Amino acid sequence: MARAKLLTYPRYMSDRHPSSGPLVEGPHDPEHDPTASYALDRGYVRDLTERLVATSGRTVEVRSPIGDQPLAHIPQSSETDVEEGFRRARRAQESWARSPIDVRAAALLRLHDLVLDRQSEILDLICLESGKARKHAFDEPMHIALTARYYGRTAHEHLDSRRVRGVFPLLTRVDVHRLPKGVVGVISPWNYPFTMALCDGLPALLAGNAVVAKPDAQTMLSALLAARLLDEAGFPPDLWQVVAGPGAEIGPALVQRADYICFTGSTATGRSVATGCAERLIGCSLELGGKNPILVLRDADIEKAAEGAVRAAFSNAGQLCVSMERMFVADQVYDRFMGRFVARTQAMTLGTTIDWGNDMGSLTSARQLETVIAHVDDAVAKGARVLTGGRPRPDLGPFFYEPTILEGVTPEMTCFGHETFGPVVAAYRFHDESEAVARANDGEYGLNGSIYSQDGPRARALARRIRCGTVNVNEGFAASFGSVEAPMGGMRSSGLGRRQGAEGVLRFTETQSVATQRVTRIAPSFGLSDERFGTVMTASLRVLKKLGRA
Repeated sequence: MARAKLLTYPRYMSDRHPSSGPLVEGPHDPEHDPTASYALDRGYVRDLTERLVATSGRTVEVRSPIGDQPLAHIPQSSETDVEEGFRRARRAQESWARSPIDVRAAALLRLHDLVLDRQSEILDLICLESGKARKHAFDEPMHIALTARYYGRTAHEHLDSRRVRGVFPLLTRVDVHRLPKGVVGVISPWNYPFTMALCDGLPALLAGNAVVAKPDAQTMLSALLAARLLDEAGFPPDLWQVVAGPGAEIGPALVQRADYICFTGSTATGRSVATGCAERLIGCSLELGGKNPILVLRDADIEKAAEGAVRAAFSNAGQLCVSMERMFVADQVYDRFMGRFVARTQAMTLGTTIDWGNDMGSLTSARQLETVIAHVDDAVAKGARVLTGGRPRPDLGPFFYEPTILEGVTPEMTCFGHETFGPVVAAYRFHDESEAVARANDGEYGLNGSIYSQDGPRARALARRIRCGTVNVNEGFAASFGSVEAPMGGMRSSGLGRRQGAEGVLRFTETQSVATQRVTRIAPSFGLSDERFGTVMTASLRVLKKLGRA
């Protein structure tokens, strides 16, 4: 069956554009030509870009990594548009903050169902904009469904007001409330364009905030589809504003106006964002770079470790903040493990179609390809050995690079300590586990780690010694990434704050304590002098301690 027949209404489109699906097949039949290109239906693009606050009159062409073909022209926002976005968001937020928690939670649960119902449309658009394999694109709607369901189901647990002990039992009542920050700015990256567009903002909405989002220029359409789904789920449209433009141009405008900032991207840019937030005394959460380690211990199940290492290193062509770029393998199993790991890597299928079936897709841009080439070529020139891969593959697509395993990488090589953000992993032997932990902790980053061992308690104990915000045992990153109740974020230069779990929603709130004093004031009364009052209070404190009162 030709692809175009699979992409017709009503599979994706709402009744706004019932005449066509989002995709129009290009000049080649994708079933017979793996380099076939696709074009987006103009009406579909127009429907998405209408969601932007963009009146500058400028547009930027977005090209798909699949064949480097034109995909869409995205209207660009000015600083005035950013100001207008915040004005609309603040107006919407005032009434949204007064809405019951159950109303906000119900909208999240409707979004959960919409995302699952529309996942084919979401996957197609992600693949077209990013070039990733469909199996890796699937992680995105899955993660958003998990996030929406978790916060929808636990809203009261996190946000309900609660009573705490007062200074005088029975006489002092204290209520602690969670109030929304106001308008949250979300600056999201291109590598996971759908999930990163939404996953920070959803708990912000639940907490009663509005959002002004600036997605990356390469993947605006996936983020705009996410905004459309919010509308369809019943969130007020003005509550979630989207602006488009270069980060250096309109990013500071967001920082200057927001009440809180969420940023995902490079450590260098994250430091700049943090500086801007500090100057305004507003909070921020930052997920930044990583040079993530995987440890294969002497008692690891070799086959499971090799399979997991392939996913850990090459998911989304290595363009994943939590993917593994450093692999430390125990001497006792090094040769056996590397044999299986290399064989599994060489067996991977690479391709540019948007269908299921490929193990790895393309890098997203020429810039990413240039970085990968530079890191590998530098390592080889300085003596590293390529066990497999090590070549660009223009026959598959303009930005393809083979999954690559290096051995003999040393500190003078660029890829030793710098994040490659591509399908490249360096393997190292270790003699004892303390040495492995020390090498895993080497450098400035601390985002994610992985340990393979058949001894769970020992591996978990070792994990606590690794200075990373998340550590997965017998998995690369999916166990922590998919466990939405568990906080996720980086240590050291890998970031500040946490997404997911209670911390993921409470960061968007201000804590307010309201204390009500009954019967007597907290001051001398009933004729007590200041000195006598002090004596009575001292005795009261001693009694409360004996009674076990906090």
